[in-house]
Amino acid sequence: MSTDSPKSDARPQYGPKLIADYVKRLPGKPGVYRMFDQYGTLLYVGKAKNLKKRVTAYTSYERHTTRIRRMIRATTAMEFVITESETEALILEASLIKRLKPRYNILLRDDKSFPYILVRKDHPAAQVTKHRGARKIKGDYYGPFASAGAVNRTLDTLQRAFRLRNCSDSIYESRTRPCLQYQIKRCSAPCTGEIALPDYQELIDEAESFLQGKSDSLRQKLQADMEAASKAMEYEKAAELRDRLRAIAQVLTKSGAHNVNPKTFSNADVMGMYTAGGQTCIQVYFFRAGQNWGTNSYFPRHSAEDPPEQVLGAFIAQFYSNKPIPKQVLLSHPVESYDLLVTALSERSGRKIDILIPKRGEKRKIVGQAENNAQEALGRKLAETGAQEKRLKEIQEIFGMEDMPQRIEVYDNSHIQGTHAVGAFIVAGPEGFQKRDYRTFNIKDTTITPGDDFGMMREVLQRRFARLSKDPKLEWPDLVLIDGGKGQLSAVTETLEKLGVLGRITLVAIAKGPDRNAGRETFYMNGRQMFTLPMRTPSLYYLQRLRDEAHRFAIGTHRAKRKKSMVENPLDGIDGIGPGRKKALLSHFGSAKAVKGATVDDLASVEGVSQKLAQTIHDYFHE
Repeated sequence: MSTDSPKSDARPQYGPKLIADYVKRLPGKPGVYRMFDQYGTLLYVGKAKNLKKRVTAYTSYERHTTRIRRMIRATTAMEFVITESETEALILEASLIKRLKPRYNILLRDDKSFPYILVRKDHPAAQVTKHRGARKIKGDYYGPFASAGAVNRTLDTLQRAFRLRNCSDSIYESRTRPCLQYQIKRCSAPCTGEIALPDYQELIDEAESFLQGKSDSLRQKLQADMEAASKAMEYEKAAELRDRLRAIAQVLTKSGAHNVNPKTFSNADVMGMYTAGGQTCIQVYFFRAGQNWGTNSYFPRHSAEDPPEQVLGAFIAQFYSNKPIPKQVLLSHPVESYDLLVTALSERSGRKIDILIPKRGEKRKIVGQAENNAQEALGRKLAETGAQEKRLKEIQEIFGMEDMPQRIEVYDNSHIQGTHAVGAFIVAGPEGFQKRDYRTFNIKDTTITPGDDFGMMREVLQRRFARLSKDPKLEWPDLVLIDGGKGQLSAVTETLEKLGVLGRITLVAIAKGPDRNAGRETFYMNGRQMFTLPMRTPSLYYLQRLRDEAHRFAIGTHRAKRKKSMVENPLDGIDGIGPGRKKALLSHFGSAKAVKGATVDDLASVEGVSQKLAQTIHDYFHE
């Protein structure tokens, strides 16, 4: 793979002529191209079997849709990566789109990591627990599950059926008698020897057989054991085995979402797609070990002009860019570049992957069910977002914006006479509040006078937009609302002008009415006279909600910071003092104040505190 950014001393500044100038030096090789606007913001990432031919298509300006023409006009720079094959280009394209989130690409949103069930093998009595993130812990991982709820249901079944421990190692080691989990028959209590470790390991083996899909052979074994125990008149053991069989039967007959358990396949993802109103929902079912391990609804961002096969193909490429790929992917619709997609997924997984569009039988029935659920989910979403988009269009008109805002950031500060000062912003858009994007700032500038709201707002906006300018992966807001009046607006305007970004956003200050009366807010914008909105209008109510949400988030963060400071211990700031030594010092002296007043020799008399560490503690308090 190689990178290339063709250059020309007399290159046009933007648009089709600029792109035509790049084409002169492009090779007829596979690769990935990126298009940027005048601010360096990434507009689009595309792949090509032949870069020269693909990029040349953008020079035929009139042949494209209005949306793509707008993108072409905005393009002021391009970058190129030459790849060994078109397959490599597809994989790289999906990775870049997912990481950089270009404005004009089909984009998979809300792509959270999936949870797994982890059977830890780094302890004599294996722990069974939920896991997200990197697989650094020694053990066996089962999944992915569609959601935490799907994992919790399966873990609940495992506890009822096999009585496996889920406590931490520290709790396990400290137990002297069985806990409540043992009393309610959710754990066999290996911690206190209620079950021998070899017998507990047998339970672990049975649970793993269940997670691996070997439920039929497991049920036959448990049935035989139950009958043998009954014949031997070991009725308590027989009842325990009966309860285990019931728990397994319950999860097999009512597993995960929509009670679907296939007979004709065991490991597959099923994707049903439905498009309406220019939006798309893709419903994904996760089948592993012959069981349904949950379902998720996805709403990829795309233009209303994008065909379904292109949307689904882009979704699949991005979806599997960082996830394990099952043996089969069952689809409701055809996909663009089918052969290329199959090859790319097979190369990435290291084995042959089948992408199928079933026409009949059980597979078609399950795909149809996924498609129906996608239709229902999209219907609900369209009903919820219709009113939201109407509000955003009203906001566009009120503030004189060229386009409907897709991302609104609302800023506020919180402090008590300057102490524990924090700044914060919340994010809203067509999907409502985007809480994963909320951020807080600890006020760091020591030159700010305590309680100086203008100074705090300057610092927050300076840090936020300086980072936005440096990091192309971050998404810029279209509209910025700040809680305050003309003074706050002037302070923020000065800050953004120094950064050279004021022209990229619409900036509005929203001041509370007389006596902080909601409904009589005054709005301030650069270049306009201050204005108000009619009381009890939906748009005013929406703006109030945005401001109140920012205030709630800021004050909540401030309170958490203040509460944390109240329980901090002076010993926490000393290098070499961990939980054990802190406990020993407090037990010996009775309080942190007494530790502060102790001599070096007194400190050194505490178990675990050397003469050198005692001197460090003494110096910390008496510098």
